[in-house]
Amino acid sequence: MIRHIVLLKFKDSVSEADKQSIYQELKALKGHVDGIRAFHAGPNVSVETEMMRGFNDAFWFDFDSAAVRDAYLVDPHHQAAGARIVAHTKGGPDGVIVVDLEFSSAAGQARRA
Repeated sequence: MIRHIVLLKFKDSVSEADKQSIYQELKALKGHVDGIRAFHAGPNVSVETEMMRGFNDAFWFDFDSAAVRDAYLVDPHHQAAGARIVAHTKGGPDGVIVVDLEFSSAAGQARRA
């Protein structure tokens, strides 16, 4: 499984309604790209605010495999959503951080123990 985590530094002018619209657009990819297990989005609620560096929002997808992640990356719907995100973040691409973590079933169980 691949967990695709995206941290966002939205422009101050971006409303909560705009954020929710972006998240709904992303969530719709779950029914569009086979192998997406889950989608979650919301505000960063860390108490370590000095460490957040303005990345106050996040979303993530869980993909069955790296191949599913790769199909998602080139999907035209993802490309459109990504362009919309970049247009709404401070500094464009500088307002986005992407991290992918790979879990095997055994490794995932060991990490949770």
